[in-house]
Amino acid sequence: MTVRRIMGTEIEYGISVPGQPGANPMVTSSQIVNAYAARPELSKGGRARWDYEEETPLRDARGFTYTGALYDPAENLADEDSGLANVILTNGARLYVDHAHPEYSTPEVTNPREIVLFDKAGEMTMAEAALRAAHTPGIGPINLYKNNTDNKGASYGAHENYLMSRQTPFADIVAHFTPFLVTRQIYCGAGRIGIGQDASEHRFQISQRADFFEVEVGLETTLKRPIINTRDEPHADAERYRRLHVIIGDANLAEYATFLKVGTASIVLSMIESGAFDGTLGIAEPVAELRAVSHDPTLKHKIELRNGKRLTAIELQQSILEQAEAYCGADADPDTREVLDQWAYVLDALARDPMELADMLDWPAKLSLLDRYRERENLGWGAAKLQAIDLQYHDVRPEKGLYHRLVARGKMKRLLTDTEIINAMTEPPSDTRAFFRGRCLARYPSEVVAASWDSVIFDVGADSLVRVPMMEPEKGTKAHVGELFERCEAAKDLLDIITAD
Repeated sequence: MTVRRIMGTEIEYGISVPGQPGANPMVTSSQIVNAYAARPELSKGGRARWDYEEETPLRDARGFTYTGALYDPAENLADEDSGLANVILTNGARLYVDHAHPEYSTPEVTNPREIVLFDKAGEMTMAEAALRAAHTPGIGPINLYKNNTDNKGASYGAHENYLMSRQTPFADIVAHFTPFLVTRQIYCGAGRIGIGQDASEHRFQISQRADFFEVEVGLETTLKRPIINTRDEPHADAERYRRLHVIIGDANLAEYATFLKVGTASIVLSMIESGAFDGTLGIAEPVAELRAVSHDPTLKHKIELRNGKRLTAIELQQSILEQAEAYCGADADPDTREVLDQWAYVLDALARDPMELADMLDWPAKLSLLDRYRERENLGWGAAKLQAIDLQYHDVRPEKGLYHRLVARGKMKRLLTDTEIINAMTEPPSDTRAFFRGRCLARYPSEVVAASWDSVIFDVGADSLVRVPMMEPEKGTKAHVGELFERCEAAKDLLDIITAD
């Protein structure tokens, strides 16, 4: 058993134009993406388009394809033609406009630490894009926030993706992953002032996303959001793999929160794949309990289980951790052991006092800032100044964002250095197919006409385009093809070798 698996995140960023509350978000999002696309390594050659041909977002894991709406890849191409931007980066990531927000999708990686690395590279990418846009004639300042709600009734996503065995019954995922997702917000919530989708009740809660989920299981991602999403679009060999699309997490800035969010999830999914759970942790009313846990920063709320027992979120997570420790054993690999140890440390600290983790997790860090300001200014939770602090915590600008100010003052524990993150903005991970995608875009920018998660399409001057499929995410790595890029000056040389094999 190992925490390692193919995984990635997708973050939609909040966007606003100072002094222009009526600015078109689709236009401004495109301006952000296009501004970053002016980077030298991206602007040379023609810009590769995203290949939608193989995408099937309406296929449901429960065994059918949704027919209430039609998905036409040509419509996405029309969006690009009308100015909505879509850029494939040399680190294997994707930067594009989705639902009127700029979105950054990390390249595929194999472990939680690299998720943190490339997720942070996305933050730096967005910060640079905003800076470039501000210096572009005719655009001006655009502010970006790594958060999940405008506190006026709208929410935008922070999604995770985990490749799993196709042999795992989906019903097992629903049964055993739901209790974990309902309660993991106690260490990966980003914090929010306001209860309800429109924040009509003025008090603090743990999660930005909890109030926006309405059903236990479903295909939707923007309406009637489900705790377990059923989209069945593996972007890989569908006979071997399932891509579990997790839409319930918050957008985290704290590195340890992201690390635990994905690391614990990967361990739990491995246990589900192996049939390690006995079903005793099923929650009677998951949607109601999701919100109740979030609404109680004291962490005292008791969750009612289907068997009649009542546990706090901490106690339920501790039960999962105990089973994970027994399952992983004493010989867990270093990546897995690091997650287990940090998981145990955080749960113990939460049980004592969540504010012990104000230097490690987002919601305690934010609540600590807000409480100090409330006491100093004698403010209630409905004060506009507190709402501004809440939002400013998520500002991607290093000089403005309150999270970034805490980091600059040594008030937040980190897993990474800025140098590592800056390097990850352009360099792909070495041990997944993202290496091949990223290197092709860096090495042969004028000959790559399109790409997707599972293919790269070349135009090398022949009568037709050449598609290189990449259905195995752990192939196309540096170990597999790194040497080829060193000796192939042109894409045609690379393709001659690949097709000959």
